[in-house]
Amino acid sequence: MADTAKVIPEGKVPENANEHCPGPESESAGRAAGCEGCPNQEICSTQAAGPDPDLPIVAERLSNVKHKILVLSGKGGVGKSTFTGQLAFALATDENTQVGVVDIDICGPSLPRIMGCEREQVHPSSNGWSPVYVQDNLAVMSIAFMLPDEESAVIWRGPKKNGMIKQFLKDVNWTDSEEQLDFMLFDTPPGTSDEHLSVVQLLRNSGITGAVIVTTPQEVSIQDVRKEIDFCRKAGVPIIGVVENMSGFVCPGCHNESRIFYPTTGGAKALCEELEIPLLGSIPLDPSIGQACDFGTSFLDTHADSPAAHAYTQIIDKIKTIVKS
Repeated sequence: MADTAKVIPEGKVPENANEHCPGPESESAGRAAGCEGCPNQEICSTQAAGPDPDLPIVAERLSNVKHKILVLSGKGGVGKSTFTGQLAFALATDENTQVGVVDIDICGPSLPRIMGCEREQVHPSSNGWSPVYVQDNLAVMSIAFMLPDEESAVIWRGPKKNGMIKQFLKDVNWTDSEEQLDFMLFDTPPGTSDEHLSVVQLLRNSGITGAVIVTTPQEVSIQDVRKEIDFCRKAGVPIIGVVENMSGFVCPGCHNESRIFYPTTGGAKALCEELEIPLLGSIPLDPSIGQACDFGTSFLDTHADSPAAHAYTQIIDKIKTIVKS
């Protein structure tokens, strides 16, 4: 089943394909007699036949975006969206840095709340949809802006979710013709499913700078991160590094640290050493982070002297250094 999760490059027959493979762009891909029993049959049968005609449009729309970073997690609830929001706030502290955030967690959009813009709406313009601006140099796009209220569920199958993600890239006016977006962050849902396949395929022509993978220390999260790493390698997505979130609890009184989620197999540090992936850092638990997310504020601004803020700052500095090298 693991092989069906990969993204098949345009025009390329997978190495493990059957002998009489018709090719991934054939109209009979995944449906021909020669596809029977092939490990790639599921992905070939669900992707559109032939090159996506919208890929050049997406590439043109994003031609002024310098760095595109996916924020991934194997397991839900590890703080991936929290990290995306705080990363965006931190990058935007430089007034000369333009930042865009794309919330592609279609069924669980939480970034508008985390970034303090949940009551805003998307407005059409002559150049496409205008994203919601948290500040002059920080824009956000999410399906949450299009829902009638905060309690409305998005009950969509894969093709409709994929179509919405395409609109976020193809129809949103992220920059004017002479402006540059320095960073575009993608907050993804947990796992390796439709949304992940879609964004990787849609960014095929414009390129992906890399992925930041968020985990917690315990093995139940680490084992799913292994699947996320496997996805990145099969999809050709460079891995910037791994962030271990909720790595411990720092007492606000005595500043001693206690392990809440014990790393029974060594946590992110052991994983990164084994798989030769950069460990960007570890962020301790801090109740103020959750409060900042609930109120839509930057934790790094309101609690700059906390141990968690120092950890965030070091990790973000590493990310900027890696993507700019």
